[in-house]
Amino acid sequence: MPVDVPPPHRISVIIPVLNEEQRIGQRLEELGRMAGVAEVVVVDGGSGDRTAEITRGFSGVRLVSAARGRGSQMNAGARVASGNVFLFLHADVALPPDAATWVGRMLADPAVVAGAFRTWTVADAGRSWAAPLLHLADLRSRYTRLPYGDQALFVRRDAFDRVGGFPDQPLMEDFELSRRLRRVGRIATAPAAVRVSGRRFLSRPIRSAVLMRLFPLLYRLGVPPRVLGRLYGDPR
Repeated sequence: MPVDVPPPHRISVIIPVLNEEQRIGQRLEELGRMAGVAEVVVVDGGSGDRTAEITRGFSGVRLVSAARGRGSQMNAGARVASGNVFLFLHADVALPPDAATWVGRMLADPAVVAGAFRTWTVADAGRSWAAPLLHLADLRSRYTRLPYGDQALFVRRDAFDRVGGFPDQPLMEDFELSRRLRRVGRIATAPAAVRVSGRRFLSRPIRSAVLMRLFPLLYRLGVPPRVLGRLYGDPR
């Protein structure tokens, strides 16, 4: 059973969206049943479908607009959020029911400034044969303590502000934020797992998995995010 996170943790869940009408309702329903979540902020990057309409149907969920791009959208959500802990959630990622409890446990250590969950990728079209490839990013982040955004990154508000939030770049904004946070404190990995949609892998699973494995190295070598973005395609 989920239990409320004791003070002083007030968790604001921030969800960047773009044309997520098929998923946003399910995410908001899950969050509405989850103990320990103080507020939910959905940041729309200019959806052309029913994403905003569906979001407005959920009482207590705050909907704001921002320029398209996960980094700019998540920064916009952080600016209006009231919590002292931000949890950044992609619309295609499902949190474990006791996610707030794990956030509280990880942040009970004052040396920990941020954290993330382990990932379990769901191959939407039933391509379970691709599962070993899809876990490469999870293994990398657990070893380096540099999580990706689809691991439901959570961070203390003061640490987020201290490093300047997400950088304004088209790709690897989550990786860069993790690098900056690691300079100011520890990043913990909660043993619970999130469930991540495998939609990005459906058309070219091997290519996508290999690129995700190589991108951190290429980024560290100085390849510009815009070049990586062209290689990867639409990150959503």
